[in-house]
Amino acid sequence: MADGLLAGGGLGSEAMAPEPELPGWAAVEELERLEKGLFENEDSCSDCSDHVKPGSSLQSFVPEGKTHFPEMFQTSQLLFYERFRAYQDYILADCKASEVKEFTAEFLEKVLEPSGWRAVWHTNVFEVLVEVTDVDFAALKAVVRLADPYLCESHVSTFTMECMKELLDLKEYRLPLQELWVVFDDSGLFDQTALAIEHVRFFYQNIWRSWDEEEEDEYDYFIRCVEPRLRLHYDILEDRVPSGLIVDYQNLLTQCEESYRKFLNLRSSLSNCNSDSEQENISMVEGLKLYSEIEQLKQKLKLIENPLLRYVFGYQKNSNIQAKGIRPNGQKVTHVVSSIMMTGLLQSLLRDRLCPEPCKEEIEIQFHSDPLSAINACYDGDTVIVCPGHYVVHGAFSIADSIELEGYGLPDDIIIEKRGKGDTFVDCTVIHRGKTTLENCVLQCETTGVTVRTSAEFLMKNSDLYGAKGAGIEIYPGSKCTLNDNGIHHCKEGILIKDFLDEHYDIPKISMVNNVIHNNEGYGVVLVKPTIFSDLQEDAQDETEENKALKVQTSGEADVAQRVDLEELIQCAAGKMELYARADLSEQAEGNCEIVNELVAASTQKGQMKKKRLSELGITQADDNLMSQEMFVSIVGNQFKWNGKGSFGTFLF
Repeated sequence: MADGLLAGGGLGSEAMAPEPELPGWAAVEELERLEKGLFENEDSCSDCSDHVKPGSSLQSFVPEGKTHFPEMFQTSQLLFYERFRAYQDYILADCKASEVKEFTAEFLEKVLEPSGWRAVWHTNVFEVLVEVTDVDFAALKAVVRLADPYLCESHVSTFTMECMKELLDLKEYRLPLQELWVVFDDSGLFDQTALAIEHVRFFYQNIWRSWDEEEEDEYDYFIRCVEPRLRLHYDILEDRVPSGLIVDYQNLLTQCEESYRKFLNLRSSLSNCNSDSEQENISMVEGLKLYSEIEQLKQKLKLIENPLLRYVFGYQKNSNIQAKGIRPNGQKVTHVVSSIMMTGLLQSLLRDRLCPEPCKEEIEIQFHSDPLSAINACYDGDTVIVCPGHYVVHGAFSIADSIELEGYGLPDDIIIEKRGKGDTFVDCTVIHRGKTTLENCVLQCETTGVTVRTSAEFLMKNSDLYGAKGAGIEIYPGSKCTLNDNGIHHCKEGILIKDFLDEHYDIPKISMVNNVIHNNEGYGVVLVKPTIFSDLQEDAQDETEENKALKVQTSGEADVAQRVDLEELIQCAAGKMELYARADLSEQAEGNCEIVNELVAASTQKGQMKKKRLSELGITQADDNLMSQEMFVSIVGNQFKWNGKGSFGTFLF
């Protein structure tokens, strides 16, 4: 029986709520009502029993293997919100890390049957059927005995009943609850027992870290650790996280566990040593190094666990890909992508794209059956033409050269579907003056749709992008992104702009004209930027009246009647900013203005930091026309509709 094989329904809030004290029949009636509503929306599982069991609201399954174990409760395929609700509302609530075991024990006392149920004791070596005679709630352990008949399956060697009895005797017949899988019972009496044990098992396998208890309890443990780790677990299950980032996280977790184990052993040895020897001093130095290493590893883990920061500082799988440059012979190639090439399509291509007018020189053409192979074959200056068809891509488009990618036909006739792990769909890693053009295409994405990295230039026109579980388009600092007449919809975030207030990063240069950004789970456009540094905040006290007016306008906290006119503000801060503003702004214009305001503010803040650093270096002259250097932005005519959190938002980290 493998880990993760089990599946089942959610732990309902009604069942876990403290029961009011009701007299006799009223209490029974209330309990029946709660249990009836507990699983009424339960989804069925493909591997569950075909027949419906009377009484129980959970599904069951038969374990695989040579030994004929009885059916088990399916519990491990719970949805995110089911686990979230159980941990937040009933198990952990607002407890501190040091109180986790105590809160869990209190929860189990309310819902767990103390005896009368059977379970399979599952380890990495064997499975054996046991009966539970009592539960030690404080220790999170069950008191058991071997079930009759004796059923055991070993993966290493044969375990006789005598050997198993000896092993149980050594353990004083007390087994961790998380190692027990409850045997199915169609009466429904043990549904909550099975679910409660599943929550305990999942928590200690996927959420709890051995160092959690020693961390400072700045605020409750659920918010600080449980929620982000739970979200990461389900993002991984649903292929929302790049495969490389998953590997990085697992490696960091393993390193941190090993380092922490060494640290505990070293600390234990020091506590048992009272002498002021040289060896003790060496051990203390080693302990400090281990502690520092552990803290660094923990911070890296937290960056990945944070659902927004893991996109900001995510794994750059293809960041080391080098541009090929121009072909050695200097020839540029046109790559034609078509699953099937018919004579009519070839004639149309020659007429419209390949030879629109008498050719002065020969053009080399290469044919491909899928877009990924065509892009991988490109050199700098090549063109990729994608013909009508539905193309399934297992991998990411990693573009490290300046190429042109265009669709031939109607956008709805050209579909590129990303499948597989949660890696970026299109990753533009172009350096220097490279440019990527996407025109007249439909992108059906899985995770992040298009990533425009530092120094890359990206143009997307008359295209449709949807389905990304991350951002539809992710724009890095120092890049240039032009979006004209596109649809970006049904993604987690429409467009994610990354801004770093650091001298090593330039604010991205973005042009957005006549795009329709709608039906995204979060914001239509979200700006991710660091919290303003304290020195910048101190400098803000000496701002001119014009800068103060700018802060009032961009913060949105001043009274509408007292705001500086938006058009005058933009002209003052950035003469090259385009904006169509009306006195009575519609939802469309408001979204455009929000983006402009925040980008102007970000540019101003960064400009102040640069001026301060130049002043510290003795350079007193700095260009106050921030937009002339920082940003050349056109944000015009975009429509924002039905985005879950609104048209525009800012995330501070």
